[in-house]
Amino acid sequence: MKIGIIREGKTPPDSRVVLTPKQVKLALNRFEELEIYVQPSPHRCYSDAEYQNENITLKEDLSDCDVLIGVKEVPIDALYPNKIHFFFSHTIKAQPYNRKLLQAILEKNIQLIDYECLTDDNGVRVIAFGRWAGIVGAHNGLYTWGKRTGTFDLKRANECKDFEALKKLYNNIEFPPIKIVVTGNGRVAQGAIEVLNSAGIKAVTPSAFLEEDFDEAVYTQLSCAELYARKSDGGFDQMEFYKQPQLYTSIFEPYQSVTDLFINAIYWDPKAPAYFSLEDMRSKDFSIKVIADITCDIAPEASVPSTIRPSTIADPIFGFDPQLEKEVTPFQSNAIDVMAVDNLPNELPRDASESFGEQFINEVLPELLKEQSAFIDRASIAKGGDLTAKYEYLRSYVEG
Repeated sequence: MKIGIIREGKTPPDSRVVLTPKQVKLALNRFEELEIYVQPSPHRCYSDAEYQNENITLKEDLSDCDVLIGVKEVPIDALYPNKIHFFFSHTIKAQPYNRKLLQAILEKNIQLIDYECLTDDNGVRVIAFGRWAGIVGAHNGLYTWGKRTGTFDLKRANECKDFEALKKLYNNIEFPPIKIVVTGNGRVAQGAIEVLNSAGIKAVTPSAFLEEDFDEAVYTQLSCAELYARKSDGGFDQMEFYKQPQLYTSIFEPYQSVTDLFINAIYWDPKAPAYFSLEDMRSKDFSIKVIADITCDIAPEASVPSTIRPSTIADPIFGFDPQLEKEVTPFQSNAIDVMAVDNLPNELPRDASESFGEQFINEVLPELLKEQSAFIDRASIAKGGDLTAKYEYLRSYVEG
């Protein structure tokens, strides 16, 4: 099998890689039937020279490769017809901005394998950048609060060599008594918690968070059971919620009047209600002033209605005026500041790439090399010029 590591073509370009130079060498040594080539790129966090130093072949034309692996969506004109492509396609929620991409994948007879869909037999994802999204997202939330209030000053994550250097930033910071909510308990949320703990911010229970005042910075973590209740009787059943979130309503309301910084770090199903509404955000009791939306679903189909667009690493914060329902200059008293960068791990790209590549080698490559793999089949959105059975629900999306 010939694998090609493609150059990231999305704008702005992502600097992460699926496999670092040392990991390519490791994979070649572990799997004798593999050949791996790297398309040259000026944007990767690992330079072309670093790959060449490991005797890895750089190759502009990857058309003789069987499998092409990248990170973000591939521009339509850079897709290789009749091949297997791995990347985060951002199509499984029928995202309108990627409809043409999925249409092109079908037209070009591409087998699309989405990393987000690579799961074990229990439906648990086996490969993700989630921890790093949580780490950078929480840091950016703190950074935004500091900028808004002027109470402390943090460097950006992308100004740090690595995560160890980032954690050292907190040693000389005295955080004011702010109250922080983190949603979720998966990889992303755990990454966010890792940062808050490293910053010395105290964890408290949801009930203490709601009922008590604190003279120090605190955070609480909310799972789905603390965010939603069944409409009919106020109960909560996790499996039912995952299958039929439309049967539930948001119970976030008590938190929106006591929270300063909201870190949204949970997967959200478009069939579930938003945590709060624009009307809620207009209330004088709505106390949230900074939203770090790591989930970054774009309104109107979003858990957070102020996430009207993704922001960028170069310009990570925008203001949102809930009265005007539009974007404004950040750090205004009448606005909420939103951090909604959609490629957060790219601020610590070498750390994130190394972690992701380790998962790819251990979990994905052995399955990819099998003649038949249910694991690969489950993650294949398109194959043979058509949607696979599992993703047939995207038919109307594809057809516009």
